[in-house]
Amino acid sequence: MTKFRSFIMLAEMRTGSNFLESNLNDLAGVRCLGELFNPAFIGHPKTDDVLGMTLDAREADPLALLTKVQDQEELCGFRYFHNHDQRVLQPCLQDKHCAKIILTRNPVDSFVSWKTAQATGQWKLTNATHAKSHQITFDPEEFTVHLEQLQAFQTRVLRVLQTTGQTAFYITYDDLRDIDVINGLAAFLGVNARLSNLNRKLKKQNPEPLEDRVANFTQMQEALGQLDRFDLSRTPHFEPRRGPAIRTYIAAAQAPLVYMPLQSGPEAAVSQWLANLDQVDVSALQNKFTQKTLRQWQRNTPGHRSFTVLRHPLARAHAAFCDRILQDGPGSFREIRANLRRVHKLPIPEQRPNLQKSSGYDVAAHRMAFLAFLTFLRNNLSGQTAIRVDPAWAGQLTCLQGMAEFMLPDVILRENMLAAGLSDLANDVGLQDAPDIIDAVHPHEGWLAAIYDAELERAAREAYQRDYDVFGFEAWG
Repeated sequence: MTKFRSFIMLAEMRTGSNFLESNLNDLAGVRCLGELFNPAFIGHPKTDDVLGMTLDAREADPLALLTKVQDQEELCGFRYFHNHDQRVLQPCLQDKHCAKIILTRNPVDSFVSWKTAQATGQWKLTNATHAKSHQITFDPEEFTVHLEQLQAFQTRVLRVLQTTGQTAFYITYDDLRDIDVINGLAAFLGVNARLSNLNRKLKKQNPEPLEDRVANFTQMQEALGQLDRFDLSRTPHFEPRRGPAIRTYIAAAQAPLVYMPLQSGPEAAVSQWLANLDQVDVSALQNKFTQKTLRQWQRNTPGHRSFTVLRHPLARAHAAFCDRILQDGPGSFREIRANLRRVHKLPIPEQRPNLQKSSGYDVAAHRMAFLAFLTFLRNNLSGQTAIRVDPAWAGQLTCLQGMAEFMLPDVILRENMLAAGLSDLANDVGLQDAPDIIDAVHPHEGWLAAIYDAELERAAREAYQRDYDVFGFEAWG
């Protein structure tokens, strides 16, 4: 009898997890239930319920579904990606009776495959004659974000396995069609069944070489050449920690200053100030750093100073709400917005309001929606929702701790004292008569002023208690 009561397949999109699931389901006594904890669906798209639980029931109590998985007579498990419900990850990782299967693939291959599937809408292929091809354009910045997310997730998994004395069954995309490896996985799971043939229903998509699938293949090679190749090839496919979002740092065109933004802060205003400091356009600022290029900038810029800016938690949450959830502009989160409306029942208008005009959307509606968002943030930051904790609203202390893995800012300024702080900083590096910063407040802060009251302040404090305590924030009003 197997020592395991369940299993979790730790994988990502386009790593071959569907193919591995189909072969596990061909093993007598084993059952893989799909993406049980995908925030958008349960098990598989268009599935209403799994093991008697609906999506809404799972959202309300994900651990109840996890218990059902463990209580099945068969050895049951599921596929889990880094953006699935975080509430079940730690219990699974800590449980020594839950087998860990770690499926990986070359991150460049999986990224190109993912972008191709997005473009064609073809996520599975059972008949090669129906294959759809598409040549993607590689976006280096998007790939960097993708890679950092994978690394953070893999590092977290590895850390728990190490500290709890567990091991996992590691399998790569290239191993999936090796029947001896699949049968080795069956032995690891402790079941007696073995396969004589692999499931051939699912067909490999896009078998062409990368140079035929990527329109800007040369640019992709150049971008990948800037990454640390040892990070990309570390065995067993767990890259080392990267920590801070260095790609978001912004250095002046000439002045020895680098800005380390906290998202949903005054990024646009500070960027414009840096440009005005050297009398250049914002496009002349240096950004999209890697660890390598930032170190080069530091070495080539003697006397440099780094800084970041704290924004009051209530104002920052309001900025994130307006920019990421309420509006539909660049950087908005459409899928999260839909989830907040459908699952969390936030009273967000179906049609995105025009905050430049009050017609059809008044301060009462805005206050109700924002208060509900603050309540969601309290649950989200406590790990009680399936939605990711995005940097747009993550605690500022947490973000600063992440920065510290590479470097801490020399100066931490506050938005309400920003003009004086930037002037002093410019003087410190020998720049006299620095320009004033313009329009540092968020464009929609007037809406917050119109709805502000003690209840909103209390809700913000409940969500961001650590930030209030550590940084000594007083009431926003």
